[in-house]
Amino acid sequence: MAHDTLHSAKQQKMDEFYTQLPDIESELKHYREQFRGKVVFCNCDDPFESNFFKYFASNFNFLGLKKLIATSYTKSPIAGGQLPLFEIAGLKPEGKQPFKIEICEVLDADKNGAVDISDVAHLLKNDKNVSTPLKENGDFRSKECVELLKEADVIVTNPPFSLFRKYVAQIIEYDKKFLIIGNKNCITYKEIFKLIKEDKIRTGYRNINSDMWFMVPDDAKYEKIVDDKKVKHIMAIWLTNLDVKKHDENLVLYKKYTPEDYPKYDNYDAINVDVVNEIPVDYSGVIGVPITFLDKYNPKQFEVVKFRKRDDDKDLSINGRCPYFRILIKNKYASKQYGN
Repeated sequence: MAHDTLHSAKQQKMDEFYTQLPDIESELKHYREQFRGKVVFCNCDDPFESNFFKYFASNFNFLGLKKLIATSYTKSPIAGGQLPLFEIAGLKPEGKQPFKIEICEVLDADKNGAVDISDVAHLLKNDKNVSTPLKENGDFRSKECVELLKEADVIVTNPPFSLFRKYVAQIIEYDKKFLIIGNKNCITYKEIFKLIKEDKIRTGYRNINSDMWFMVPDDAKYEKIVDDKKVKHIMAIWLTNLDVKKHDENLVLYKKYTPEDYPKYDNYDAINVDVVNEIPVDYSGVIGVPITFLDKYNPKQFEVVKFRKRDDDKDLSINGRCPYFRILIKNKYASKQYGN
């Protein structure tokens, strides 16, 4: 039992990364119409601290939400850091009590025609909105949180990286729309890559190689300070099953295949491509492409064959050298136009 408690504590420490509001705003602006009339559930977010909750509460009417729900596992280690507007007497729970907030209405309290942070500060005083402690621990797998998950239309959060496989498995099991952040390495997990291959998960609008800086607790290691907050760089990506327009656009290809320009792997019948835009337009066989291909992936244009390793589980190699991670694909249009 002591070992389990220690393991849980270590996991929680590993997962204490808090998304900055500008990163949320720059991604979520692309999905506005897909939130209209929906119940949004932020099921790994302290509603008193989370910038996800802050974003949806502030934009509740603009997005046309039906309802916003947020739950916490414990009181945030960066209490008061992200949402000082909730430091209102009697509203914020003491200690590490898991909490739930359900928002059904955000009024324009100052009657200025817009809903801003001063209005949101009063949203819990509205009888249509509910703030209550959770009976269980607030874990996304708890019975309480699963019942809230069933009610939700779209799940939006930064889930625990150490539990990412289990988290994704749950939202897929309940057939929910989602927009979540994961460590970039998550796409190498066989469970996640299988979903990418089946077009059940796509990358979001943010470039897969772009930087993301996350806030960390005061006692955690950090790399710099931004707006008086300690932040750390993590290679993270947005993953979703919402509509992402760029994944419906064909990648314009212009290069023709030649054996000299596109060497084959020593141990797999596929050619190597180092730059996604240089995928040959006329090659119908298997092609190894960089992981950045996922930003351009249109399932109508390409078929994902497998990830990285050949059938004997060894890395792909050229002249004895292993290139960086590769995704093996086929150009469906080339197969139709130039044969197999």
